[in-house]
Amino acid sequence: MDHADSSHHTPNKRRRGAVPAAAADSFSGEVWRNFTDSFREVQSVLDRNRVLIQQVNENHQSKMHDNMVKNVELIQEINGNITRVKVLYSELSSSFSSVLRNGRDGAGGGNDGEE
Repeated sequence: MDHADSSHHTPNKRRRGAVPAAAADSFSGEVWRNFTDSFREVQSVLDRNRVLIQQVNENHQSKMHDNMVKNVELIQEINGNITRVKVLYSELSSSFSSVLRNGRDGAGGGNDGEE
């Protein structure tokens, strides 16, 4: 038993972030740019939510009626942003799976030496 993986045993011993050799060629500059753009968009939405949550907290603490009314709209925007992040991550997952699948399929029956 390997004590380095003491939390639980996993059948996949690959390093985190490692890309299978068959899929490595599929990760062209354009694919990486698409992933990067998607992650930037997700981060932007999460940053916006952080600002909105701070505003909701400030409005709530003020206990002013108008601010409480504004919170309804702010919370609706937060919920919409959460849905947007969910969709973005779903698309990223599908895209990543597709790249890996195409990398394996595109590798054909040959060995690593085949390009």
